[in-house]
Amino acid sequence: MNYRRLGQSGLKVSEISLGSWLTYGTATEKETALACVDKAYELGINFFDTSNAYNRGEAEIVLGEALSRYSRDSYVVATKAFFPMGTGPNDKGLSRKHLIEQCDASLKRLGVDYIDLYQCHRFDPESPVEETLRALDDLTAQGKILYAGVSEWTAAQIADAVRIGERLRLRPLISNQPIYNMFERYIEKEVIPVSSRNGIGQIVFSPLAQGVLTGKYKPGAAVPEGSRAANSSTNQIINSYIREEVLLCVQKLEQLASEHGIKLSQMALAWVLRRPGVSSAIIGASRPSQIEENVQASAITLTEDTLAAIDAILEDVNGFRPVR
Repeated sequence: MNYRRLGQSGLKVSEISLGSWLTYGTATEKETALACVDKAYELGINFFDTSNAYNRGEAEIVLGEALSRYSRDSYVVATKAFFPMGTGPNDKGLSRKHLIEQCDASLKRLGVDYIDLYQCHRFDPESPVEETLRALDDLTAQGKILYAGVSEWTAAQIADAVRIGERLRLRPLISNQPIYNMFERYIEKEVIPVSSRNGIGQIVFSPLAQGVLTGKYKPGAAVPEGSRAANSSTNQIINSYIREEVLLCVQKLEQLASEHGIKLSQMALAWVLRRPGVSSAIIGASRPSQIEENVQASAITLTEDTLAAIDAILEDVNGFRPVR
């Protein structure tokens, strides 16, 4: 496993990290979830990402239990706040009240004394950015969090936060968490350049396009039974990828990967890790064997010829963005 600095901070994270969006506390049984964390840790993953909103806190509880078996200084845990955690008017967003209360709740659920990276899960137009940044700075000063970042913020929102933070002499943001894969590359135009100029690294999620870049979905074929696309509770995003032109492209990419003796998922992850500004790529897993396969991407170096071949294939879906 290779390790990279998260943005321009001194924090080093595994370039492949383990996330728990759909995995822990919901679709995956608890014992399997614990086994996935064990396998990830065994293979050198030291960076684990979750959120208070994932299954209303259950994901944090299970992840905290899994990590409790390891020395606290040996891993980096990241969580987030923004989405509603109750029915009250202050039970959501990035207000000082909500951030501080949710940080305390996440600390309790995770069973830790501090959170390594605390992220604003989305931008909140109803809370002043200055209020949000001051709350994050105060949480850092109190030792409850070590670093702060954002998720799915636009380039303009990131730039504005940087300017405000510098003016107020607050501790800087070190990360942004956007969706990024071979098909969704909107961050390349503005988000990555603005972030890179300001020392902010990208922790990218969905590097395998919700599993489409594993090759399990075939053009002209029904979606596999038991897959994410076949599950009505999890298929809203992935179904946007299930299009003939996208799946034909995936088929060509899978053939290219096979010619190089690697899995499509490994090639897709290696491609993401090659992109400028990326500090870590978050993978999900419903069984330990998936982690074993995907972490091998950390050792794969794609040649210029291979990258050119990938670009040529991706021209067939240039400009594609799934419906949100």
